[in-house]
Amino acid sequence: MAEVDRVIARRLDSSVPLVGDVSRYIISAGGKRLRPALLLLVCGALGYQEDRRFGLAAVVEFIHTATLLHDDVVDDSTLRRGRATANENFGNPASVLVGDFLYSRAFQMMVDAGEMRIMQILSDATNVIAEGEVLQLMNMHDASLDEAGYLRVIRSKTAKLFEASARLGAVLAGSPPSVEEACAEYGQALGTAFQVIDDVLDYEGDAQEMGKNIGDDLREGKATLPLIVAMQRGDQAQRDLVRHAIEQGATTGLDQVVDIVRSTGALDVTRQAAANEAQRAIDAARRLPDNAFSRGLLQLAAQLLDRRS
Repeated sequence: MAEVDRVIARRLDSSVPLVGDVSRYIISAGGKRLRPALLLLVCGALGYQEDRRFGLAAVVEFIHTATLLHDDVVDDSTLRRGRATANENFGNPASVLVGDFLYSRAFQMMVDAGEMRIMQILSDATNVIAEGEVLQLMNMHDASLDEAGYLRVIRSKTAKLFEASARLGAVLAGSPPSVEEACAEYGQALGTAFQVIDDVLDYEGDAQEMGKNIGDDLREGKATLPLIVAMQRGDQAQRDLVRHAIEQGATTGLDQVVDIVRSTGALDVTRQAAANEAQRAIDAARRLPDNAFSRGLLQLAAQLLDRRS
């Protein structure tokens, strides 16, 4: 990961100072670096240790960072990873354009990899992520969204880059199709579980620990799984209140909505959904060779359910 950070720092170089300022601002904020770590773990599990893995790990982090820059503008977010978002600090135009720079730099680095299969995986993933972003935008303030519609969004918007990161590790290692599919399934399941837990934390997390504002999803009119389940399990008055909050993006009744989500057991149901995805990831990882790296993949999936930020 230290080598990946060195690649990131080197490839952020630009003759336009603002590009470097905004890029370094959001990347230096830290974050979990889960996607590049996932690629490196899969490479290790499959016995691939060549330096090419560092550049591709940086590519997936650049793509992820570009989505964060654009997301925060679309969502009008002001806090990420415990500090002001890039759009809050530099303005929306700079955030959007630097996000574009990171996408284009990622594609330059894909070309450097010199393999059409790698470019196909990453370009397809980037396209699916963009579709997921648009789909989520269409679903804003839609209280009729069901669990299937919710999963379609997060498997496109969040899980797809996890899936691509894991699949890339298998491709670099020259793995057979069965192993490649096991890696891809692991990544998709892990990414889905990660997002589902993230949606739980929006109603039971601590703003200081999470580094973002509690209730942001509700303010944006996102019908996440805790709200979907709460409407399924609540009485008519509770359903009406949650529906109104989603449709209006109203956080004035946030405390009441949180009480409904908790009292209906929606968080327990949502956590179980995440646990099911984590188990799917564990089952996929067990199809890989048994070594320290594959055991790391198992541990990552198991510990995901305990995250608090």
